[in-house]
Amino acid sequence: MSGVLDDADLARVDAQLADTDELLRTAYPGDDGSRQPVHTVYVPADVFTTDLAARWGEQALSAVADAGGMDALAESVGIPDELVPAVAARVSAKLAAEPIEDLRLDFEDGYGDRGDAEDEDARRAASLVAEAVAAGTAPPFIGIRFKCFEEPTRARGLRTLDLFLGGLIEAGGLPDGLVLTLPKVSTVAQVEAMADVAAAIERGHGLEEGRIRFEVQVETPPLVLGADGRSPLAQLPLAALGRISALHYGTYDYSASLGIAARYQSMEHPAADLAKEIMQLAVAATGIRLSDGSTNILPIGDRTQEAWSLHARLVRRSLERGYFQGWDLHAHQLPTRYLATYAFYREGYPEAAARLRAYLEKTPGAVLDEPATARALAWFVLRGVQCGAIGAEEVSADAGIDETALACLAHPRLALVDA
Repeated sequence: MSGVLDDADLARVDAQLADTDELLRTAYPGDDGSRQPVHTVYVPADVFTTDLAARWGEQALSAVADAGGMDALAESVGIPDELVPAVAARVSAKLAAEPIEDLRLDFEDGYGDRGDAEDEDARRAASLVAEAVAAGTAPPFIGIRFKCFEEPTRARGLRTLDLFLGGLIEAGGLPDGLVLTLPKVSTVAQVEAMADVAAAIERGHGLEEGRIRFEVQVETPPLVLGADGRSPLAQLPLAALGRISALHYGTYDYSASLGIAARYQSMEHPAADLAKEIMQLAVAATGIRLSDGSTNILPIGDRTQEAWSLHARLVRRSLERGYFQGWDLHAHQLPTRYLATYAFYREGYPEAAARLRAYLEKTPGAVLDEPATARALAWFVLRGVQCGAIGAEEVSADAGIDETALACLAHPRLALVDA
């Protein structure tokens, strides 16, 4: 029996689904495959120097040496014995070459209210960031967190943002790795306002539309569950289409807003997990990335080993839950950030590489991976390569795929662009 649907039926369905097709194209394009840093380091804006990243790396390595060396530290925080040699060596090299992947000069909680004196610090920050980028001493990603858009701090935050960006442009232009963070967001309207500000700055400086993007910090209850009973988080991708680069969870502001006692405020509190799961759902497939928060238990003094063990465990916990980035607040947190991260990727790498090779070569095996799973495997391996946990030459030998092809497999958008 022949089919009964004709071109008119297809045209009618196409018309019915035109809005859906447009939504999927614009709001759910998927990740673009570019590098995502494994962490964001926050420092008060006025303490930044062009050699800050290198100094943090030196301080981290010195703390490790005092603890008996990288191998000993890796073992003490629970890195499996078989992974210690490779992970420890790679982390030592990382701390010497690129100790900070993403740095945020903080004009908000870490800086405080200094009145008009903030103008000079904003100009100074722009000058020093431009100098560090030109000299090659800046981390790959760098920018500022300015004050929030609540009424008492709105004008101050906007002025600092304007001065900082203007200073960068005057010094040679916005760096490729520029990142801006909008904190304490409570409503969609605040994000829409930030998108309007970004567009105004672009017009004022003759920049291409969409050049200025920003992160949204999720640290207030109204952004997770609004007054109308819906989650504003799910509305953000369309409210500032293409402008939002990431959502960052704010551990302590959010916990305190819920009335959680200070002793129990943590990245692993059930309230934190609920917020982060909603964040994850809200931006899935949108290309907006996610970052977990921080722990304020620092590895210094008598609590050093306790804090290292806690930090390593929390980093691993976030990675297992699909949060590939988090905050670090002290140089001594860098060793455990990279130890836990590198162990995560190297532990999962052998199976992922074998399954990728089987998928690419269409070899029958115990696991039948579909295209979506193959993309997830490729994405996992690619992240490991981008952060330094895995070598591209290893992947070529073990999985039979180079880094470019790996990126295209993980992110089909790249393959379409290349074509």
